[in-house]
Amino acid sequence: MRTRSSLALLLALAGCAAPNPPRPEAAGITAPLQWRTTLPAGAALDGDWWRRFGDPVLDTLVEQARANNPDVAIAAARVQEARANERLARAQLFPSLDAGVGVTEARALNPLGVAAENTGVQPLFQAAYEVDLFGRIGNQVEAARQSTAATAAARDAALLSVTAATASGYITLRALDARRAVVEATITSRAEALRFAKSRADVGYTSQLELRQAEAEYRATTQILPQVQLAITRQENALSTLTGVTPRAIPRGRPLSALAPPGVPAGLPSDLLRRRPDIAQAEYSLAATDASLAAARAQFLPSLRLTGSAGLTLSTALADPVSIWSIGASILAPLFQGGRLTANVEGAAARRDQAAFTYQRTALTAFREVEDNLAAVDRLAAQRRELEAQRTATAEALRHAINRYRAGYATYLEQLDAQRTLLNVDLTLVQLRADQINSVVALYQAMGGGWSADQPAG
Repeated sequence: MRTRSSLALLLALAGCAAPNPPRPEAAGITAPLQWRTTLPAGAALDGDWWRRFGDPVLDTLVEQARANNPDVAIAAARVQEARANERLARAQLFPSLDAGVGVTEARALNPLGVAAENTGVQPLFQAAYEVDLFGRIGNQVEAARQSTAATAAARDAALLSVTAATASGYITLRALDARRAVVEATITSRAEALRFAKSRADVGYTSQLELRQAEAEYRATTQILPQVQLAITRQENALSTLTGVTPRAIPRGRPLSALAPPGVPAGLPSDLLRRRPDIAQAEYSLAATDASLAAARAQFLPSLRLTGSAGLTLSTALADPVSIWSIGASILAPLFQGGRLTANVEGAAARRDQAAFTYQRTALTAFREVEDNLAAVDRLAAQRRELEAQRTATAEALRHAINRYRAGYATYLEQLDAQRTLLNVDLTLVQLRADQINSVVALYQAMGGGWSADQPAG
């Protein structure tokens, strides 16, 4: 009768278990209805978006980075660790089974006063099981499951980051190659101008001032080349590290001018919450802390443990083996823990609130990154149109300055100013072209790079 009353009391307590306190309202996030910068969507958000650049070398580098990058490998190992921890948590749902054997050897006096030796063997089988009445173990398992999903999403985020960094690094390398070509072409034209100035100075048609100005401008241009070469070497080393190899030369594919970035990916702000692995990671982490909080609250309630054992006693003092067994149940309820359980719940609640605000911060950052890169794609295109028009005007001005100088109608300073302006415009145009392409790469990364929360977390 007492056993039935105890079980009824436990079931009543289970029904009274209160839900977790609500998450902080300030951590809520509402997706905007549309993006601030609206561009025509020209491409679906595929998982292999980098292939749309049409550069086999870029494809190979990205594949190598995804396969060999140490950060990706570390993230994958963390997933394996999380899966092991999940299996460890799930093990609590099953009974524990143990087997053992005891052997004794004794010599004692029997009732007749005669020494007698006795050998005993006792094999034993034991079982124990904790009944998860209040969901403490189940919530621990759920927390481990959500943590595994969060770790898998973190691995996917690392993979996306490495993919975008490799694509952007390769584009930067090709921009440096284009920059070097501009500098080398300028050096050639400056060398020709220097030869012309020297020939004029030799016959007395110009002063030594113009000759030294031409020489100074030539040297000013040649000193740019080592800077660009150093930047190329460093960029090759960075790409090598991304692909998981020691620093080495990087093969080249299409030139910067031939790299055609894919169109702007389609998608609404509301879609972003399920397209970015870092948002999924924050969401899974929040769910894990919710489950951990529920498990901590369940520690205030009693626990029910079932035990049983069975075995045999074999002895030289017995004619036949004797079977032994036991079965029992124990109920243990916390009465006084010095505030440990309360502090544990408060800590779990604080961690849950931290996870809620982390999710909010991650989502807000995601929206900002998409908006930034949409604006960059739009504004850089407008800037390039103006810069190309400036380049046309500058090249024409240089042509007139050269003709006027050689005809003796202008000083060398006019040609010098036009040359400097054209070099600056050409270098800026190269950098702007790279920035345009990299802004598309960053936009694809910001929009999740084809990742979806609906795909299985492997």
